[in-house]
Amino acid sequence: MALKMSKGELMEFLDAEFPQVTGEFAIEELGEMRIRTRLNVGERHLRPGGTVSGPSIFALADVSVYLAVLAMIGPQGLAVTTNCSIDFMRKPVAATDLIAECRLLKLGRVLAVGEVLIFSDGGEAPVARASLTYSIPPVRT
Repeated sequence: MALKMSKGELMEFLDAEFPQVTGEFAIEELGEMRIRTRLNVGERHLRPGGTVSGPSIFALADVSVYLAVLAMIGPQGLAVTTNCSIDFMRKPVAATDLIAECRLLKLGRVLAVGEVLIFSDGGEAPVARASLTYSIPPVRT
């Protein structure tokens, strides 16, 4: 299955449809059924003590699967998260960007399932692991 959107097209789509997150995420690598994304960590992502907050880690996992799905099916803004399970395994390095390694395990006509490992930039051990399911809107003819 070939990619239907490039890194540039995905970022343009994200900026247009979700301007509230412009500049927060970057795509580092994109391939068939996989994506590597970065959360550009800023002060707004930190909780007391200077570590990246759980909601910010969730957002990175969610955006990563969303972009991986769109890369494969094309620009469909109504693809939505239907389930998420996330394990927070260790404290992220304080005030350091996070990297998400995402792969799609299933891409069907109606559902997509992806898994994400999240690392502090430069870190060896994952700080979180997530599994997400997305609902893909029906193609209207």
